[in-house]
Amino acid sequence: MGELNLILKPFTAGTALAKIPGLTPGQLVNEMVTSGIKGRGGAGFPTGLKWGFASKAQGDQKYIICNADEGEPGTFKDRLLLDEHLPALIEGMTLAGYAVGATKGYLYIRAEYPALCRKAVEYVREATEKGLLGENVAGKGFAFHIEVRKGAGAYVCGEESALFCSIEGKRGEPVVKPPFPPSVGIWGKPTVINNVETLCAVPHIVLNGGSWYAGYGNEFSKGSKVFSVSGDVDNPGIFEVELGKTTIEELLAMAGTDIDEVKAVSMGGVSGRLLPNTELTKPICYRNGYVGGGAVIVYGWDRWIADILLNISEFFEEESCGQCTPCRLGTAQMVEGLEQICDGRGNSKLLATLTELAEVMADSSKCGLGQSAPTPFLDAIKYFKDEILGWEV
Repeated sequence: MGELNLILKPFTAGTALAKIPGLTPGQLVNEMVTSGIKGRGGAGFPTGLKWGFASKAQGDQKYIICNADEGEPGTFKDRLLLDEHLPALIEGMTLAGYAVGATKGYLYIRAEYPALCRKAVEYVREATEKGLLGENVAGKGFAFHIEVRKGAGAYVCGEESALFCSIEGKRGEPVVKPPFPPSVGIWGKPTVINNVETLCAVPHIVLNGGSWYAGYGNEFSKGSKVFSVSGDVDNPGIFEVELGKTTIEELLAMAGTDIDEVKAVSMGGVSGRLLPNTELTKPICYRNGYVGGGAVIVYGWDRWIADILLNISEFFEEESCGQCTPCRLGTAQMVEGLEQICDGRGNSKLLATLTELAEVMADSSKCGLGQSAPTPFLDAIKYFKDEILGWEV
């Protein structure tokens, strides 16, 4: 399979909005359901289903939030979309507002992207002047306003409830669910929160139809996915591929790398799967958990798995909000144990203790950060256990 351009292609602002006279809010929600698109930020929840819940929720005010708080190592595809496909993103937010009855949107951009924050503010101003945002969007009789917010600088603010807290001026930390955002979100109002890539796809789905988008992919993973590939590759970059049919091997070939040169791959980011060379011929699909947030980090044969795990664990220890014990203490103990292994002081008993710790973190952490932090370690135990202790330090 080769590259696609369902999303990474030119878009003219206002063209999807022009479809609104012949498209009721309910019909637009149905088009999203038909498309089969799932959230492209990592969770993979069906977008049409989320919009449907929000459209039926009762509230005098509803909100659309674009989560552009891209903070995971190896993830940089949203940066490209914000820079080169901003008109599609803003129109996607506006169409989402029309579909669910929201009149206000927040574009929450990572603080480390200051130039993109300024660019977004300027574009929103221009779009409002042109009538593509405001009280009478494109003359279609509905109102939608967008406010650009700069992220709080913490990775955990990418978690939706922590992001809400950040916008509300509170400490950015996760809140227990339910209730879920489509019924009770930011400011206690019905809220749709989608990733940059998801919203960039919306105008193209409106222009071409949900069935068009669903024609790509397979039964479990419709459409395309944008991946950022980095690490030990000859041609790092951003690639859009068809889900369910493109293999990891084919994606890495686009980045100029043969799988014979690869020991392991972080598939879906450092919170995703850590896969060995033998798993790379499988298709990229939500069903096997290989999609995630779209980051792909490649490790050559000279990389030590224990060193990779320590690097990943240090990131999660630094980014833990500290609210729940399994994540706060678990990430710290994971770092301590992996430091011992990397110093040549590891043994099978320590590895068993860390495995038990990882399982507890995955089962009992409060949010996705703590739940997913041990995923690479557990994969390493499955695929690289002998190497972790057997490497010559």
